[in-house]
Amino acid sequence: MNFPIDIVITWVDGQDKELAEKRKRYALSDELKYDDVGGATRYASIGEIKWCIASINRFAPWVHKIYIVTDNQDPHVIPFLEANFPNGFIPMEIVDHRQIFVGYEQFLPTFNSLSIETMLWRIPGLSRHFIEMNDDLMFGAPVSPEDFFAAEGIPVCFATKANIPLTRLTRLIKRHKDGKPRPTFKGNMIAAAMIAGNWWSYFMICHTVKPLVRDAFEACLGQHPELIERNIRNRFRHMEHFNAEELHYVYLSHKKRLVLRNPNEVLFYLQPRNRKGYVQRKLSHLKARSYKFCCFNNLSQATERDLSDIKAEVSRILKIAIG
Repeated sequence: MNFPIDIVITWVDGQDKELAEKRKRYALSDELKYDDVGGATRYASIGEIKWCIASINRFAPWVHKIYIVTDNQDPHVIPFLEANFPNGFIPMEIVDHRQIFVGYEQFLPTFNSLSIETMLWRIPGLSRHFIEMNDDLMFGAPVSPEDFFAAEGIPVCFATKANIPLTRLTRLIKRHKDGKPRPTFKGNMIAAAMIAGNWWSYFMICHTVKPLVRDAFEACLGQHPELIERNIRNRFRHMEHFNAEELHYVYLSHKKRLVLRNPNEVLFYLQPRNRKGYVQRKLSHLKARSYKFCCFNNLSQATERDLSDIKAEVSRILKIAIG
């Protein structure tokens, strides 16, 4: 590839008391009640951002620049990088929400990842081609630009196709907690696909890396400010939200500028469960095979033993010291 590729990481320090107070100040009556809307679990972390950044430096040294998008916070990763990469590391910049919400400051603060993802393409100086990652994602093996972008910079979408009517029917049948419908990842993706003109199918994007093209966001959102406002006016997850990356991918598929790849080929996913030996069995699969992408989700809910085993495996993969 003869063009620069940046990586954008969205991050929040869930232990920050000021942020917790801010959430309470702006939340409506029940928005902090549910973890999938605005509960504390949504923002909890154990320092996975360091694993993410270390994995980029270890397995993707060709990356042009790393941007960490936060709400007036600092992950303080420089001392960690200096200790583990004494010969140097990829340039990094912290981007505050105010920088990407220029012209839309009235919608800040926001506690909704869908709103933030809607604005990532507006990072000043961001390369035309970039990869979005959450802080609970990391590379588990060497990766190349061709893993993310095909010929002529066409992005690879790690997803499977799913049926919209069938998914919507399933959601109607499924009982809602407290009898109230709430936003779901699938619902957000379906909403985006339908905005782009797809009524029968959508891309089921799993929790993995997302290769993206800034120009496509300019076409989908920059030229349609009403869509931007729709997606950022609610500070917490809301039924009217759509997934901006889904909109971007469907738009590119209509232009025949998208490569679809099954994420199961490259992704290792682990979310601790209350089952004896579950985490250890999952980690044995990770040891037996080299996965390009790894997602360790909701680790704040893991037991001490499970967390210790996970950290040991991450340390082995990345060849870094983890406290």
